Amino acid sequence: MEFKKTAIEGVYVIEPRVFNDARGYFFEAWKKEEFEQNIGKVEFVQDNESKSSYGVLRGLHYQKGDASQAKLVRVIKGKVLDVAVDIRKSSPTFGQHVMVELSDENKRQFFIPRGFAHGFLVLSDEAIFTYKVDNPYAPQADAGIRWNDPDLGIEWPIDPKDVQTSEKDLKQPFLKDAEVFE
Repeated sequence: MEFKKTAIEGVYVIEPRVFNDARGYFFEAWKKEEFEQNIGKVEFVQDNESKSSYGVLRGLHYQKGDASQAKLVRVIKGKVLDVAVDIRKSSPTFGQHVMVELSDENKRQFFIPRGFAHGFLVLSDEAIFTYKVDNPYAPQADAGIRWNDPDLGIEWPIDPKDVQTSEKDLKQPFLKDAEVFE
């Protein structure tokens, strides 16, 4: 695997070595030793999976306080635009984001450390999205930021009228009003 640093410290794009032949392909999706050598020790405790259709935008989500989560995300089927927003108030990149396309073709993974809001937009007819987290979901710590907050400057590549999101995500606060990490 190749671990590529992004413009924000601690956020990585991971490019696997894919072995293709007439039967299909093989790649290592997770290797603890290699991950720890390049990113550091993270103890993943739960795997999650979602299925969504074109235009579905999930996010921007995070968990507050001791329930915060680091995530390792990837797409098994389809294509998404994945975004991580730095919400660590003391960070020099506070409010900035990293965006990466994840698909079943490129097989990239995206590592998002604790202290970030995360979301993705489905660009294919359907997408199956999977991710590892280092802390279980805690409903009392659930939080988010509005996906279309103009202060974030995220350029989602579809018309906002075509975005499908949950009622909960439509009501999330803007970053300036959100509870963030110190």
